[in-house]
Amino acid sequence: MLMGDLRRAIDRNELLLQYQPKLQIATHKVCGSEALVRWQHPQHGMLSPARFIKLAESTGLITPLTYWVLDTALGQRYAWHEEGDERPISVNLSARDLRDPKLLERVRGAFATWGARPDWIEFELTESALMEDPVAALETLLHLKGLDTCLTIDDFGTGYSSLAYLQKLPVDALKIDQSFVMRMQSDDDDSAKIVRSIVELAHNLDLQVVAEGVENQETLDRLARFGCDIAQGFSISRPMSGDQFRDWEAHSTWH
Repeated sequence: MLMGDLRRAIDRNELLLQYQPKLQIATHKVCGSEALVRWQHPQHGMLSPARFIKLAESTGLITPLTYWVLDTALGQRYAWHEEGDERPISVNLSARDLRDPKLLERVRGAFATWGARPDWIEFELTESALMEDPVAALETLLHLKGLDTCLTIDDFGTGYSSLAYLQKLPVDALKIDQSFVMRMQSDDDDSAKIVRSIVELAHNLDLQVVAEGVENQETLDRLARFGCDIAQGFSISRPMSGDQFRDWEAHSTWH
């Protein structure tokens, strides 16, 4: 029943897109945001992605949902472009999206609709999604990279990719899985060592590093000492609407 409702919500544009700021740690400047979908269900109220994304993936609805998110994010990005703001918005792609033969055609079409430049949108793909079919995933990533878009491996550290495979991928950044970042708060030395090692590995491969799940200043300071490039999490800001983003930034200590 929920999936039937979701199909109608996509068709009727009843979903919401929120944006979580990304902070460049060295400068304390907001350098972009991640688009996160929310669903205001008429009976169940506001639903987080945890309630419906995996269901959507298992039923095939994830593909129309991804295209809705991409188009909506491009609409917001166009509005910000008109205001002179050129910071990118990150959009997530699922394992099923990577197998969609029309992915490149749909991405090109969405970019053309909004007159978008390649640097308007960055794509995030989970490490586990890439490892479902590494050969096909590599081919899809090469095609996406041919559009000159930035690519990030999301949830890095949980998908068991090999270093040899990692070196082949045409990606620009690694996003450390939040489970490692959040455990740094409890003085978990093992998690801190993993985070530091990922930062060093990424930099040795000329990749940027994003840490998500940053929930306090102590963690942010520690990431700065490790040389991490970008942070994202509740200590910076919770996800918010595009209109709220502007107001938040005007009154925030981050700029």
